[in-house]
Amino acid sequence: MRVVAVLAAAAALLVGGAGCGASAHEGAHEHAAVRGIPFGSHQMAYAKGTLRPTGDQAALDRQVRSFYDRWKARFVTARCGSQQVVSPDADHPYVAEAQGYGLVIAATMGDRPLFDGLLRYVEAHPSVNNPDLLAAEQDKACTSVNGSDSATDGDLDVAYGLLMADRQWGGDYRAKAVRRIAAIKADEVHPVTHLMKLGDWATSDEPLSEVSRTSDWMLDHFRAFEKVDPEWRTIREAHQKAITAFPGLLPDFVKDGKAVKGEVLEDEHDGDYNWNALRDPWRIGADAVTSGDPASVEAARSLSRWIAVRTGGDPAKIAAGYRLDGGPLEEGPEPAFVAPFAVAALADPSAQSWLDALWKAMTTAELGEKDYFASTVTLQSMITVTGNHWVP
Repeated sequence: MRVVAVLAAAAALLVGGAGCGASAHEGAHEHAAVRGIPFGSHQMAYAKGTLRPTGDQAALDRQVRSFYDRWKARFVTARCGSQQVVSPDADHPYVAEAQGYGLVIAATMGDRPLFDGLLRYVEAHPSVNNPDLLAAEQDKACTSVNGSDSATDGDLDVAYGLLMADRQWGGDYRAKAVRRIAAIKADEVHPVTHLMKLGDWATSDEPLSEVSRTSDWMLDHFRAFEKVDPEWRTIREAHQKAITAFPGLLPDFVKDGKAVKGEVLEDEHDGDYNWNALRDPWRIGADAVTSGDPASVEAARSLSRWIAVRTGGDPAKIAAGYRLDGGPLEEGPEPAFVAPFAVAALADPSAQSWLDALWKAMTTAELGEKDYFASTVTLQSMITVTGNHWVP
């Protein structure tokens, strides 16, 4: 990108990724002054001992790039004076989660035109409760619906994507990120438990105000936010403590430190490992490999070893959801449930064959034209598994 000679020297210093032996924090500190992280440069080393799929690194990166090109052609639209990620298998054509995913992906791939196009859409759809948060859902005319309030997962990724954009390109992205991080802390973090709330609508008089979605427990995001506001360390540690309450799988939704019972927000499986919690191995694993934090590493290893034993090392036997006692909800394989476990496997030095099996499964899965969710989760898992995820 910029300062080509500096970048080349930096890349040479860190060639080899996980095998270089440097911690993620060391890599981040060493390159704090360098602007621009081209995709595939692997400037931000993962924690020592992190696995990668067997094979040539450049070939792995090409697989990610190819998948990204297909994802972009299929799920990025241009309407209403901006660009947006369309979600044909969600409740509405445009949802905050999808735009947040898109911003993080675009920043990772170094795709500034896409990033700015998505950002225009985000900024044109503020939450009715806080203009620095994103309204959760829009219809096909790009009009916000269902109260025009926020969803926490989208806001977390938007703020994180802006920090990534600042690291990539400079400009005013950081100032925008700072405002959004402050808004998230003010309106989407519970003031007592310090866990993420469901959205800015979950005020103290709302029955769901103490319910937290485990897929919103994005520890690497919280670490990035700590650099803006040190109070996010308390928030991160509260989530890490909450994770340890579940020695295996986590449920979709938690209240009072326990899985909710029955239908609370979505369906009768709200207390099971289902369509929200399936992202937890990816989110926890991403923090494990970028930070090396022992708590995250242990949680990721626990998830990885559980599913490897449960399936006998066969990704095709991963069920589409589980009860917390391990009983399957539906038969698999379902690609959205497979890919995140590959991220968790990165943190387990004994899991190379399991990781390779998962990589093959996730890169050969048949994904339909309307499989936005599975495709997007798979792409982000591929980015992390190949050593291309980084914390700004």
